[in-house]
Amino acid sequence: MPFLREKSGRWSPEKIVAFVGVCLPALWLAYRTGAGDLGARPVIELIHRVGDWAVRILLVTLAITPVRRLFNLPKLIQARRTLGVAAAFYIFAHFTLYNIDQKFDFLTVASEIALRFYLTIGFVGLIGLIALAATSTDAMIRRLGGRWGTLHRCAYVIGVIAVVHFALQKKLEIYEPVLMTGFLFWLLAFRVVQRYAREVTFPWLLVLAVSSALFAALYEALWYGALTGVSFVRVLSANFMFIDISFLRPSFWVLVTTLAIALASALWKWLRPREPVRVQLKPAE
Repeated sequence: MPFLREKSGRWSPEKIVAFVGVCLPALWLAYRTGAGDLGARPVIELIHRVGDWAVRILLVTLAITPVRRLFNLPKLIQARRTLGVAAAFYIFAHFTLYNIDQKFDFLTVASEIALRFYLTIGFVGLIGLIALAATSTDAMIRRLGGRWGTLHRCAYVIGVIAVVHFALQKKLEIYEPVLMTGFLFWLLAFRVVQRYAREVTFPWLLVLAVSSALFAALYEALWYGALTGVSFVRVLSANFMFIDISFLRPSFWVLVTTLAIALASALWKWLRPREPVRVQLKPAE
């Protein structure tokens, strides 16, 4: 399996872990299908579960760069291609299962994509991910040159499309879509801070954690307000109520997770500080 090796020919632990990780959900779903454990409408259930994993793997792919920088793990970048291609595979499988459910009536599928907004943007995301996967080879990177980076920055847009499609498909059961939206906000905001502040320090990580949680809470309140007419303030206030762990809103878990990342990064840098870069001066002639 050459795709699991480094350019030097040695096995890449990062690629192997990523490959095994993205295979496990597919194997689990295959097992559940064979065991008849997917309910009365197994194809519909598979469509949803495979689509869920496509979004999750896409967000993990986008998380590679922040984690690599926060924990000084340069080799982690080797897992990104495997994860990105896997996300494209899962979204293609999601679309294929939808066609199976429609009995490969491509005219109906095309009309549904054209008329239903959540299917329209989902199809745009599908095309985008396939394009990114197709241009992820070393040969395509060399061929595209500087345009490759520009093209692959579309992954950020595809991430937004994915979480919106996820929420629209779930309709009112948007606990996980709100959670994913909060995480995506953190991932995108991290890149903005990295670009303009040059370094994402611990205070910046605290700001990102709080702002991501607030964004998730606002998103949830606006969503329910738009679809059900429930008071915006009522939904928003639920994010500040701590009655029982089962009632904790997605924004709470966004806050806890991103604060944990900030603390873990600070601890990692304290335990394993970077060695100062030594510049070797040439002797005067």
